[in-house]
Amino acid sequence: FVKPQLKGIVTRLFSQQGFYLQMQPDGTIDGSKDENSDNTLFNLIPVGLRVVAIQGVKSGFYIAMNGEGMLYSSEMFTPECKFKESVFENYYVIYSSTVYRQQESGRAWFLGLTKEGQVMKGNRVKKTKPSSHFVPRPIEVCMYREPSLHEIEDKHRSRKSSGTPTMNGGKAVNQDST
Repeated sequence: FVKPQLKGIVTRLFSQQGFYLQMQPDGTIDGSKDENSDNTLFNLIPVGLRVVAIQGVKSGFYIAMNGEGMLYSSEMFTPECKFKESVFENYYVIYSSTVYRQQESGRAWFLGLTKEGQVMKGNRVKKTKPSSHFVPRPIEVCMYREPSLHEIEDKHRSRKSSGTPTMNGGKAVNQDST
């Protein structure tokens, strides 16, 4: 048994778009107006210097971003589940993938919600726009065991899908860049 050593927080992440980030029981990630929903509670677990894992309290899944910038939920903690946490000028917090970025420019890929509360592709989200801005609303401080890293055996698994990209739960992803 590993003693919990990491101090993290249970929090809600409120988007500047007016939604709480939520992970539904089936792993679907989107926004909710319901500030009391258990699906909007996340464990923010420190896994590096200003790097966090974002885990749904209810589902136990981690938010992850694949090589196409799509957000998905992962049962395992993998490198795709690591997000750099940065405080923006306006005191909002932005979360960017630690693994993927624009190849030409090196611009980071961010976690973001549209005005409709749908998740956006990371490469469409700009850090200066409200879609990427979140305010953590901490509920409590908790101690966590360090998530053990599961390396991804098949790097190309997420690229094979043809047709409309889907999140866990089978809902089509909104490709709107608003």
